[in-house]
Amino acid sequence: MAEMGKETGKEMGKEMGKGVTAGKLASTMQKRLTRAQEKVMQKLGKADETKDTAFEETVSNFNKQMAEGARLQRDLRGYMTAVKAMHEASKRLQDCLAEMYEPDWFGKEEVDSMAEDTDMLWIDFHQKLVDSALINMDNYMAQFPDIKNRISKRDRKLVDFDSARHHMASIQKGKKKDEVKIAKAEEELGRAQKVFEEINTELQDELPTLWDSRVGLYVTTFQSLAGVTEKFHNEMGKLSHNLNDVMGKLEDQRHIKNDSKTKTPAKSEDAANHSAESGSIPKSPSKSRPSGPPVPRPPRPSPSKEGLQNDAIDLFGDAATVSMTTPSHDATPTQAPSWDSWEVRTSCFLLTQFPVPSGHFCFGAPYGSPVSSSLLCCFRLRKATFKQ
Repeated sequence: MAEMGKETGKEMGKEMGKGVTAGKLASTMQKRLTRAQEKVMQKLGKADETKDTAFEETVSNFNKQMAEGARLQRDLRGYMTAVKAMHEASKRLQDCLAEMYEPDWFGKEEVDSMAEDTDMLWIDFHQKLVDSALINMDNYMAQFPDIKNRISKRDRKLVDFDSARHHMASIQKGKKKDEVKIAKAEEELGRAQKVFEEINTELQDELPTLWDSRVGLYVTTFQSLAGVTEKFHNEMGKLSHNLNDVMGKLEDQRHIKNDSKTKTPAKSEDAANHSAESGSIPKSPSKSRPSGPPVPRPPRPSPSKEGLQNDAIDLFGDAATVSMTTPSHDATPTQAPSWDSWEVRTSCFLLTQFPVPSGHFCFGAPYGSPVSSSLLCCFRLRKATFKQ
């Protein structure tokens, strides 16, 4: 009773603050006191209470639906906040990449364009989520407060109806029947019953419809959410694929530059080594001779027949003796032959007259001289003949 009195006092203060007349305020206070007394009597079991199990189940569904809708609305707003935060984070990341991307790198213009496209995609994604999901959810939840107030009003009218019904029953049970009081009680009962039935009928029609509408709301909300999100991720996937291609080509560009830097010093080093090797190759004695006519060497004494034969035998072992003619000492002296021509004639003569056995080699001729070349050629020919 004390709590009811406090609530009544607060409500009276509100009514007076709105400029309600004294008569209206007194009538309102009388109704509230009567309702409070009726509730006390019902709780004490001294008065029966009208029960409507079907309506109570409908109200239970309404409360559940309102709680689920409030949770979904709260989570959707949290999702929008997260999308906005992701948009800001993505924008900062794209701006960072665009600022760090040097102008001479591959795809500079593409990277700047993709940063702008990414920002526009996030803005469009957030706006479509608001339009297709959040606004519909807000409109859906906006109807619950009014229906909740009407349910509360129905409960009050039900208490008024029970109070009028109990008052009518108490007058009829009295020993002295006052027709005026009975008529007034019947009038109040009819009025309370009419008001209650009107609002009760409205709610019984609206609450089941509202309960079924939650399915359509969930379908519309999450279909819109899924469609907008799918489109956003498809477009974002294309941009991500393009960015991946640009980064791959930038990596190829870096490898090409590194390879060109490493190949240039290698070519220079190879050229230097080639020049050094060319300079270190020993020149042939014939190429190192000075240009000009050959300088005649001093004549050497012609060997006698016996000495030549002995030299041939000593050189080739058991070779046969060859008869040789020497020029006469009384002959008219002619120009002395050069050393090179003498060596060639002597070597060819010796090798044609004396076959070289297998396994022997001729010594005594300087490297690169015509004698050594002739001896070597003749030696190869004789060796092949000897093998046959």
